[in-house]
Amino acid sequence: MLTIRRSDERGHADRGWLNSWFSFSFAEYEDPRHMGFGSLRVINEDWVAPGGGFPTHPHRNMEIITYVLEGAVEHRDSAGHGAVLYPGEVQYMRAGRGIQHSEFNPSTTDVLHLLQIWILPRQAGGDPGYDQRPFPAELRKGRLCPVASPDGREGSIEIGQDAVVYASLLADGETVKLTPEAGRTRIWVQVARGSVTVNDTSLSTGDAAALTGESATITGTGETAELLVFELA
Repeated sequence: MLTIRRSDERGHADRGWLNSWFSFSFAEYEDPRHMGFGSLRVINEDWVAPGGGFPTHPHRNMEIITYVLEGAVEHRDSAGHGAVLYPGEVQYMRAGRGIQHSEFNPSTTDVLHLLQIWILPRQAGGDPGYDQRPFPAELRKGRLCPVASPDGREGSIEIGQDAVVYASLLADGETVKLTPEAGRTRIWVQVARGSVTVNDTSLSTGDAAALTGESATITGTGETAELLVFELA
């Protein structure tokens, strides 16, 4: 089964310094029809104004992945990690039994545009953790590049859930196919920019496709598309 989630159907909040679109219920956006997809709980697309950001706040029992599209985000947490994340890098924070962190746009001129993903952990509790790795464009062009996985495959970040997150850049006519491994039955395709077809259904920037019990054939249409693909139990 394939279900489409159009960009303008998502939840939305504009706080001036922060413009957010929510694929699933989050903060003031509550929709019982969209509470997550398998272990995928949050996909927030955020635009953060120069100098804006999220002061120190807590998280627990969540696998948090940040993917920057434009600009940079500065991260600091209570476990002593501090770093700046740029496009072409993926950041991972395991909240575990509890952690506090802050995220800011360090630029005084440029808007920060990012996707933040929350995945429910396989097991609650445990020590918080952090990782950040580069996945340059050449690794993502014309293929599904694993950026997070339960086994750290192909240099991806190891996460505490039976889920694989892929990043891809598809030029016009380039096609990738994903058939879920045994034990996984769900695929979520999130188009960050550009346009693609998923099993011959057209998607544009901000659109998503949820597939259950079937493979996904994804083809770029037009200018190079950037997308994240989630393979979930």
